[in-house]
Amino acid sequence: MARRRVRRFSGKTPIERFLILLVLAVMIGVTLAFVLPKFNTTLGQAAGEYSAVGDAAETLDTLQVVDNRKPQSRYQRALFGFREYDFDGNGCDARNDILARDLTNVQYANAEHCKVNAGILHDPYTGKTIEFKRGQSTSARVQIDHVVALNDAWRSGADTWDTHKRNLLANDPYNLLAVDGPANEAKGDANAADWLPENTQFDCAYVARQIGVKAKYGLSVTSRERTAMLQVLHTCPNQEVPKQ
Repeated sequence: MARRRVRRFSGKTPIERFLILLVLAVMIGVTLAFVLPKFNTTLGQAAGEYSAVGDAAETLDTLQVVDNRKPQSRYQRALFGFREYDFDGNGCDARNDILARDLTNVQYANAEHCKVNAGILHDPYTGKTIEFKRGQSTSARVQIDHVVALNDAWRSGADTWDTHKRNLLANDPYNLLAVDGPANEAKGDANAADWLPENTQFDCAYVARQIGVKAKYGLSVTSRERTAMLQVLHTCPNQEVPKQ
């Protein structure tokens, strides 16, 4: 029987043999696409890849895990009032406060020091050094990222908040970082399950801050998000949640 099967296959034309192999490859690929993710997660759990210790891991354990949550209404960024609420009461908006905090060699455009005109950013997301200069074609090189994206916060519970609490989250320096503009745009509204900084040396600090923000504001995480966070924290035992 084995020889007969070999002769039948060898009797095919090259195109027929190619099509048979192509169909087999597609079938194997589809099967692996369903099996491997579950297998890899199980393997990672068995190897302890999704376990972690330390302050950040303990804080993560206090967060509610909620999957497939449906917000009560459609997300609208304007509902958070970013740059419309003065968190610290110094008369400057959130963007300029964070530029002044995160840039070096800061130069101001006014005597009140409420408009940053230039400076140097050592970007945590890419590891690059970026020269910032205010201008229509240059300002976007440095953007202010919400570490916990506002849309992610909306999906994680902020849809039920009042305006004041949403304004607090959107303008809280604890949830804001000056970063490379293209990196911020690439992140979008992703959580840790779908996006981590290109600069892998910042992963632990980034995830720890996300955990800190979600703990501070009572936001939930998804199962995938929690697993991704644990996978990062596994590489940095005793990672602390930032205090400010």
